[in-house]
Amino acid sequence: MTKPNFLELPLGAQLVYLAEGGANVIYRIISISGASAVGSKKTVPCGTDSLYVPPEFKGKLLRLRKDTASGIPYQEIARNFDRTIRPLFKQDELVDQELVYLPRGLVQQCNDQLHAAEVHGRRPKRRHGVYLSVTEPFGLLITDMTVFDSPGTVLAELKPKWLLQSPSAPANSRRCRTCSLREMKNHDARRAGRPEERSFCPLDLVSDRFENVMRAAKLVKGCKDQLRLAKVLYRNSTLQTLLGHQKVARDVGLLGPPPQSREKSLAMTLRDCTMFIKMPPDDGDAVEIRLGDLDLKTGAGGKAQYWVDLENQLITEGWYMGCTTCAHASEYTFVELAQARRTIYKLGNDSPVPDSKIEDLVHAAILNVPSAFNTQSTRLLVLLHGEHERLWDVVIQIFEGLVNSGAVPETTWRNQTLPKLLGIKGGVGT
Repeated sequence: MTKPNFLELPLGAQLVYLAEGGANVIYRIISISGASAVGSKKTVPCGTDSLYVPPEFKGKLLRLRKDTASGIPYQEIARNFDRTIRPLFKQDELVDQELVYLPRGLVQQCNDQLHAAEVHGRRPKRRHGVYLSVTEPFGLLITDMTVFDSPGTVLAELKPKWLLQSPSAPANSRRCRTCSLREMKNHDARRAGRPEERSFCPLDLVSDRFENVMRAAKLVKGCKDQLRLAKVLYRNSTLQTLLGHQKVARDVGLLGPPPQSREKSLAMTLRDCTMFIKMPPDDGDAVEIRLGDLDLKTGAGGKAQYWVDLENQLITEGWYMGCTTCAHASEYTFVELAQARRTIYKLGNDSPVPDSKIEDLVHAAILNVPSAFNTQSTRLLVLLHGEHERLWDVVIQIFEGLVNSGAVPETTWRNQTLPKLLGIKGGVGT
C-alpha cells in the first residue's frame, strides 16, 4: 500500500510550548535541522542559520493531541474538517489545519518537558497529570494567528457564540441564549463568592446598528482599540457568513434531529468557534480575520444529554425570561423600572427577597441602565432589611469597577454620579 503524501516533521525539530487546553497542546516551531520534509524537494540549509524553518512550516503552529478518554484521532478530526467545515467558508476565513507525521520520540520528549514544567511550577495546575498521546502518529499544522513576529499588530479573540436566539426559547424571552447561560453561571458564581464573567451579547455583534457593535467591542478582552475593532466587526463578511450557517443549522435547543446526529454536531460546532482578528499598526493595511476551534463536536460521553438538560434548565428556571423560579424578583423588572425613571423597589423588613438577590438586581440594573443613576428624574427607594447604607456601598463599589474598566467616564462619575449616590445613601427615600 502506498504511503499517503503527508508532510512529515523532520527529526531535530525544535518546539516551544505556547498554550494548552483540555484536549491539545500548542507549540511554535522555532527551527528544523537535518532532512527535508516529505513532499518537499528543498533541503534545509546548514551552518549559517541555526533557526531555519522551511517554507512549508512557516506561519504554522503545531497542535498535539492529549491522551484523554474523549480524545478523537487527528485523522478523523482532519477528515471532518475537510468534508464538513472547509466547504462552508473561504480559505482565508479559517484557521487552517493539515496533518503532519511526527518523528519517533518527539511526543515522549514533549511529555518529559511537560512533566518538568509541572515540577518547576511553569505549567497550569489544572493541567497537571495529563500528557500527550504516544499512540497518535500525527500532529496538526494550524495557521499561526499569534503576533509573535508582527510588532505593533494587535490580536483580538472572541467567541461569537449563538448569533441568533435558540429556536426553543420562550416566545417572549428577554435574553438571548448566550446571555441566559452566562447569567445563570454568574448567579452561581456570586453565591459562591467567585468572580463573574462580563461579556457582550452576541446579537450585538451582528446588529445593523453600529452603536450596538461598539457596545460589544468594549467587552472584548485584551483589545484596547475598541473603536477600530468595532469598525472591523460592523457588518463583517465572515461574521455574516457564520450567522448564515447558524440560520441553516438551527436544529438546536430542544428541536431538530437527535442530539448525537451529525447535523446537531455541526450546529453546536458553529456556535462554539473562536474568531481571531489581527489588526496591523497601519490602519491602511489589511486586517486578518479567521475562525478557529472548529473541530466537529460530538455528543458522545454524555455531551448530547448535557445539551438537552442545559436547554431545559434555561427554560424551566426562567433564565430566558430574566427571572428564576427561586426568587420573587426579576432583574429585568428592576431594569425596566429604572428605564421608566420611577421608584424601583420598596421592600419592607418582612420581604422574602434576600440581601444577595437585591445585590444581584442592583448589579444588573447598573450594567444594563447606568443612565438610570445619572438623572435628576430618578427616584430610587430601596429599604433593604435595615441595611440601606450597605446596599449603596455595593452600588458605589460596582460603579467604581465600571469606571476602572472604562465603561463609565471618570469625570461623570466623580462630578455627578458619585455625589448623587452618596446623597441617596445618606437619606432613605431620596
